[in-house]
Amino acid sequence: MSRISLGDIQAARQTMRTSGEPFWDALRQRVPLQNGELLRAVGEALKMPTLAMREMQQLTPAFDLIAYADALQRQCIAFRDAQGELLPVIGTPFDAASIQWAETRLPAAGIWHLAEPADIVAYLSSYEETQRAIDGVLNQGSEGTGQSANVEIISLASIAEDSSQTVKAVNSTLYDALKSLASDIHLETTPGGLTVKYRIDGVLCHVGQIGGLDMAEQVISRLKVMSELDIAERRVPQDGRFKISVNNREIDFRVSIMPSLFGEDAVLRVLDKQSLADQMKSLRLETLGFDAPTVEMMRKLAQEPYGMLLVTGPTGSGKSTTLYAAISEVNNGQDKIITIEDPVEYMLPGVLQIPVNEKIGLTFARGLRSILRHDPDKILVGEIRDAETAQIAVQAALTGHLVYTTVHANSVFDVIGRFAHMGVDTYSFVSALNGILAQRLVRKICEHCAEPYQPDHQLMLDSGLDPDKVSDFTFRLGRGCGHCRGTGYKGRKALAEILKLNDTLRELIISRAPVSQLKEAARKAGMRSLRDIAISTVRSGQTTLQEINRVTFVS
Repeated sequence: MSRISLGDIQAARQTMRTSGEPFWDALRQRVPLQNGELLRAVGEALKMPTLAMREMQQLTPAFDLIAYADALQRQCIAFRDAQGELLPVIGTPFDAASIQWAETRLPAAGIWHLAEPADIVAYLSSYEETQRAIDGVLNQGSEGTGQSANVEIISLASIAEDSSQTVKAVNSTLYDALKSLASDIHLETTPGGLTVKYRIDGVLCHVGQIGGLDMAEQVISRLKVMSELDIAERRVPQDGRFKISVNNREIDFRVSIMPSLFGEDAVLRVLDKQSLADQMKSLRLETLGFDAPTVEMMRKLAQEPYGMLLVTGPTGSGKSTTLYAAISEVNNGQDKIITIEDPVEYMLPGVLQIPVNEKIGLTFARGLRSILRHDPDKILVGEIRDAETAQIAVQAALTGHLVYTTVHANSVFDVIGRFAHMGVDTYSFVSALNGILAQRLVRKICEHCAEPYQPDHQLMLDSGLDPDKVSDFTFRLGRGCGHCRGTGYKGRKALAEILKLNDTLRELIISRAPVSQLKEAARKAGMRSLRDIAISTVRSGQTTLQEINRVTFVS
C-alpha cells in the first residue's frame, strides 16, 4: 500500500496552484520521505511508472523528437529503450500543457513515466557539453520579432528560457559553434531563409537552415545590434565585434556583414582568447605537427641575433600560431620583445603587445616606427601589407633587431617577388633576410574511425605518384564517426618548407635569376618542397591524398 494518500497529493497540488510553490517541495512538507521513496510512493498513488536517475542513464534520449532546450525548459524528456520503444518522462504529474505539447511531437507517446524534476535537470546537465542547442530552432519559421540588449551570458538553460525566436536562433548558433570548435560562422541568406555553416578544421560544414527571409533579416539585425552597427544600413559592408560569456569564459567575435542578392550575409570569426592562452602554456614548435628537421631549422632561425624571419601562406594557414610558438620558446626574459598585431590574438607574458587601430591612425608602419624607439631586441610585425611597413621592417632587421613577420604569398620564392613588387631594395632585403617558411594546414585522419584504404589508380596518377612505387605507403581513410562529425578527419597539422638564405641564394636573387635556378640552388642546399613533405605525411598514414591535393600543388 502507498505511504502517500491521494489527499496529500491533492493538497500539494492546491498549494502549487495558490502559492506557486513547486509541487514536490509542497509534498515534502507534508510527507517526510527521502527522494527515491517519495518518487516511488507518488508513482504508486497515481498509478504512473517511475524512472530514477540511474534508470534514465541506461536509456537513450530522443532529442530528435523533443529538443534538448525544450526538454530543459518543460522538464519532460523522450527516451528510447533497448527495443526502440518510446518512453516519455515528465517531472510534474499535473503539467497537462507540457504533456499535450510533447504528445504533438511524439509519433507514439506510450505510457508517461514520472521522474523528479531535479533528476531531469541533472540528467540533462550531463549533456551540456555535447548537445547542439541550435537543433531546437533550425528549420523553423519566424516566430516573434523581439530583440534584447547585448548578450552577456549564454548557456543551454538561458537559450531554453528565452522567449524570442530570433535571440534563441543567434545564441544557439554561437553556442554550438563553440562546442564544435569552429573558427568561423557563416550565415548566408538564400531565397529559403538563412543557411548556417561552421568552418571546422579549415573546411566549411553545413549545419542547417533557419527558414524564412523575415527570420533571416531578424537574425542579421540581431547581430548588428550586438556589434553596435547600423541596422538600417543594408547597402554597404559593415564590420564590428561583440563579446559573450559561455561557461564563465569570455569569447570575442569579429563580425563582417556583407550585402547579398537576397539580403545580407554575415561571417563571424571566433576569438577564444582564454582557450588560446591555455594553449600558449604548452605551445611549442613540435606541438604544431612539423617534422623534426623543420622544427630544428625553425629554432635556429628564431634564435638568430638579428635579421628577418618571414612566415608565408594563405589566410588561415597558421602563420601567426607558428610565430607565437617560436617567440614563446625564445621568451626567456632577457630580451625586450614587442609585437604589433591586428588583432592581438594571443597574450604572451612579459611581451609588450600593441594592437593596430587604424581609426586613430595607429597603423603597422606608424607603430613599427615607435617600437624602434622603445629599445626592442625582437619585434613581431603581425603582417606586412604595404611598402612602408616592408621598408621599415627591413631597416629594423639591418640595424640589429630580429624581426618576425608574416606576408601573404603562395611559396617561399613568391615572397621574393612580393617584396620586389612593393619597391623594397633587393640587396637590402636579402641582406636582412635569414629565412622564409611557407606553410599549410592539413586535416589529420580521425583515429577513432581510421581504416586501411587503397586509393584508385587514377587518384595516384593525378597526385603525381607512380602506382607501382607505393609499396612503402600506409594509406588510411576515416570512414566517419561521431568524433569527427562524419568527415573522417579530426584535427590538423602543419606542413612547411623552409628556405634558409646562403651566399649562393643571395647572389642569385640579387642578379634576378629565374625561379628554376633558385629552386635548384635551394634543393642542393637541402630544402624539401612543401609537396614532398605532404607526400611524406600520406606515406606515414597521417592524412590522405585528397587532403594534400586540396592544399598543395601537384608538382
